[in-house]
Amino acid sequence: MKDKEKLSDWIKRIPSLDAEAQELARVHMDQLTKPLGALGELETIWIRLAGITGQIQPQIGNKRVAVFCGDHGVTAEGVSAYPAEVTALMMENFSRGKAAVHVFASRCGARVTVVDVGSRSESLPDGVMDRKVRQGTANMAQGPAMSREEALESIRIGMEIAADLKEEGVQLAATGEMGIGNTTPAAAVASVLTGKPVERVTGRGTGLDEAGLRRKQEVIRRSLEVNHPDPMDPLDVLAKVGGLEIGGMAGFVLGAARHRMPVVLDGVISTVAGLVAVRIAPQSRPYLFASHLSVEPAHGVLLEELGLQPLITAGMRLGEGSGAVLAFPLFDAAETAAREMATFSELGL
Repeated sequence: MKDKEKLSDWIKRIPSLDAEAQELARVHMDQLTKPLGALGELETIWIRLAGITGQIQPQIGNKRVAVFCGDHGVTAEGVSAYPAEVTALMMENFSRGKAAVHVFASRCGARVTVVDVGSRSESLPDGVMDRKVRQGTANMAQGPAMSREEALESIRIGMEIAADLKEEGVQLAATGEMGIGNTTPAAAVASVLTGKPVERVTGRGTGLDEAGLRRKQEVIRRSLEVNHPDPMDPLDVLAKVGGLEIGGMAGFVLGAARHRMPVVLDGVISTVAGLVAVRIAPQSRPYLFASHLSVEPAHGVLLEELGLQPLITAGMRLGEGSGAVLAFPLFDAAETAAREMATFSELGL
């Protein structure tokens, strides 16, 4: 993406939800043989899917998880309990279909697409798409994680992946990620965009002890002091203290919204990418669903900022899109209820 104007042009093409389809879906839900609102979030899901797709009976059978991978220079500061090399090892695991997201996706009737937007790996295993912007970000504790142009490129790639999946017939998508150390940039971005203090949005990630958590918080504070990201400019925040996989997921949200495709967010990193997308294009927010509430402290803050209600609370913090996939059966349940439950009129009432 050569300039911001092209992104602006894309944003202008994000459609509003279809209010008529939403209202007809709401009327249908209210006619089902149950008390009004008794299916809770399942009703909300179905009504919003109708508005997103413009269909009173939306189809969601073709499901896909888009997993974006990237490495982070800030791991040099000791912010992760695992070495950066694990990112490459996990991409091998994705290639073999043995990661948690693959296992869950198989059970939940979904497929997985893995995209490398910024790992350090020079060669990639079969099945991983090479869309690398650069080999990992720079150490944000010493300067910007990437250039503004690289941040825009990561967004462009995410938008293109969303457009490709729509072309393949995908009807319900989810975002996931893999990148050792990425809870550190996620916390930094969350702090800037929500205005919350670093301590409020920084968790233990892959399992840091108390000393490791304090070190991580200090690294984030230093990164913010060094880079001075502008909270009014989400691209500036992404470039200075973000990650390439965060940019890829943010672009995916924008691309999905452009093509009327609903997106289920995963954990804290997926959700911070969702907030970046919404700050870039507020009209993308109605296309987002929250799958679960993770144990990372920033996650609840981000969901509140986005006005999203998580469907599951299971104490998860794995990433990969694993929590988002586990929410897919709830979407299937909403579809089944809308299609198969009797209405009161069918009972003669």
